[in-house]
Amino acid sequence: MVQQTNKINQYASLSLLAAASLLSACSTFQSKPAPAPAEPVVARVINEEPPVVTAKMAAARDSLSQMVALQDRLYRIAGPLLINNADLCRTQARNLLGFTAKNKYSYTGEFVDAAQAVLNYGDRLEVASVLAGSGGARAGLRKGDGLVAAEGKTLPTGQNAETQAAGILGPLVSGHQSLNLIVARDGRNQALNVPVTRACAFKIDIGNSDNINSYSDGQRVMITRGMVNFAHSDEAIAYVLAKDIAHNVLGHAATTRSAYTVGSIIDNLVSVRPDLTMLIGTAGVKPMPQELDAAADYLSLYMVARAGYSLDHAHAFWQRMAGQYPATVLNGYTANHPAVNYRLSVIDKTIAEIKGKQAAKKPLVP
Repeated sequence: MVQQTNKINQYASLSLLAAASLLSACSTFQSKPAPAPAEPVVARVINEEPPVVTAKMAAARDSLSQMVALQDRLYRIAGPLLINNADLCRTQARNLLGFTAKNKYSYTGEFVDAAQAVLNYGDRLEVASVLAGSGGARAGLRKGDGLVAAEGKTLPTGQNAETQAAGILGPLVSGHQSLNLIVARDGRNQALNVPVTRACAFKIDIGNSDNINSYSDGQRVMITRGMVNFAHSDEAIAYVLAKDIAHNVLGHAATTRSAYTVGSIIDNLVSVRPDLTMLIGTAGVKPMPQELDAAADYLSLYMVARAGYSLDHAHAFWQRMAGQYPATVLNGYTANHPAVNYRLSVIDKTIAEIKGKQAAKKPLVP
């Protein structure tokens, strides 16, 4: 908190210095006494020029704040799905520390300034989110902790720090049961021992678009802002996340669609300013065959139950989705997953199967 306050004070000081310099410049250019004092001229210049920049910055800050809040929510909901289903993710499970980290260079253009002003990011990587239930969460790692060192190795700062840090942390995580981290917190360094967590190694992203859809490319899952708003509850968002995690586990992105096409859509929509013209028409994404869609429904419902979410509203959620956004709505979820009636029958049978195992206290293994 002290560190963040110091940064805010620095920005305030810079603003005051800029205003003072502008005042001096305007006074210097007065070659002879004028009827009006210099101060109103300064006020007029200040009131006319900065608002354009301020409005732009305000928009950037607002957009960035919304995306960060939605990303935090997705990460929190995804935590139990990724950790509790590591055995179901087969070869896609990895040893993870359970946190993401960013610095101001994780953003581009005016969003670099927004990241500094809104998130207090600088050159050093800071913890952006902590996966619920992970080793990072159990060790007390906090959002905003600066990454200083891992196992005695100094962690990089500045541009490309994310990629460079991954190159250091990856081998360490694969060879350790826990990792000794030094983090900067409240103006001083603090040592943490972070246990390694086995989890499904799929990246979870928020898509900066209002279309009601989600995407998976074999390695990532992305849910649009529109889908989050439509689903509304954590439980419903978990249904969508689990469905796309299941598609990845079952290899459907590689076997039925162009993983490159879906990957390009994800790359575009995770940006702060996506090119929405890519979503014109069908966006090049082919409908999922009903047998594969149903297979993903079957696996995903087990994942949802194992993560501790209720299955009671799964049928109603997917039915509501198809009713409000049918297959005729391009770039909507049902357009890419049109076999609604077939899916709903599988969903009903699967829920009955899972509840039967729960009642008999049998392992929830699909």
